[in-house]
Amino acid sequence: MTPSTATTTTTSTELLRRSDVVAQMPSAASHTSHAIHAHERVWPETNCYVDLWVELLHALGADPMGALAFLVSTGFDGEQWEFFKYPPEDLRFAYGIEVSELNIWRSVEEHVVTHLALGHLLTIESDAMYLPDTAGDAYGLEHQKTTIAPIRADPVARLLTYFHSRGCFELSGDDYDQVMQGDSPWPPYAERVDVAHLVIHDAATLRRRAEDLLTEHLGRRPMSNPIRLMAERVASDTQWLRNSPSEVFHRYAFGTLRQCGAWAELLADFLGWLRPVDFAPAATSLRELASTAKTCQFKLARVANGRDADLSGLFESMAGHWDDAYEVLLGAR
Repeated sequence: MTPSTATTTTTSTELLRRSDVVAQMPSAASHTSHAIHAHERVWPETNCYVDLWVELLHALGADPMGALAFLVSTGFDGEQWEFFKYPPEDLRFAYGIEVSELNIWRSVEEHVVTHLALGHLLTIESDAMYLPDTAGDAYGLEHQKTTIAPIRADPVARLLTYFHSRGCFELSGDDYDQVMQGDSPWPPYAERVDVAHLVIHDAATLRRRAEDLLTEHLGRRPMSNPIRLMAERVASDTQWLRNSPSEVFHRYAFGTLRQCGAWAELLADFLGWLRPVDFAPAATSLRELASTAKTCQFKLARVANGRDADLSGLFESMAGHWDDAYEVLLGAR
């Protein structure tokens, strides 16, 4: 059977819809960050990919809470806390957004300009050294791989508006040249974000879909307490950390306690949004875990600097909070 033309080509209606969605994206000045990124939180940042998608979904008019169920299947992989990300299939199920890898065969600038004109968004791995919003951290100081989503590009004015981390920003001039045309220290990776079939569900419908995703991801939850696994790994790495340069500690802490703490706080937000009464005890336990992870990170810095600090009690407290949270989650299914 020959597929119909409507299923094999991009219709003018789809192109118009895509263009409308992209055109309605906010400016750097008008965008207000989502509450997930409020400064008063224990962990106002999670990781570059999730932070980016939270703000991108927020700007598209979709509630980023609706696809966070994947967090319950996150754990410790034996070396580090898993780098949690919105799965493409969950973005499709919750919002109708299609995400696929983009083949990079010309300059980043050409791809960005082309796909914005087609009504697509792109996520692109970039160098934070040329992103002004990382001032004080990486901007002008060191190469760091991170992910951005350009929403407007002007090659003549050399101006780019982009989502990154907790907000929407602009860069220009030499920074534009480096991000859009420069030689990256690593091979470029990009994803195409197709919003032609974007659906903004009402709150009740989105929660029902989130419940389905939660059931699915709970089936892939860690089979043993990941906090205790992480505690064992950190204890075995202590002497190595003491003998390593200070910048190694910062990367190590990000991959362990920082990701774990940010994960716990974000999962608490999701559970509080999904079922504020049923999941309240689990959300409370996870917030305690998130707070304790920050304390543990501070003490680990002391250990890395050669000073004494006992982390075992903190890790056991975190492990207990994990047990309590998952007992509630499984009991409420």
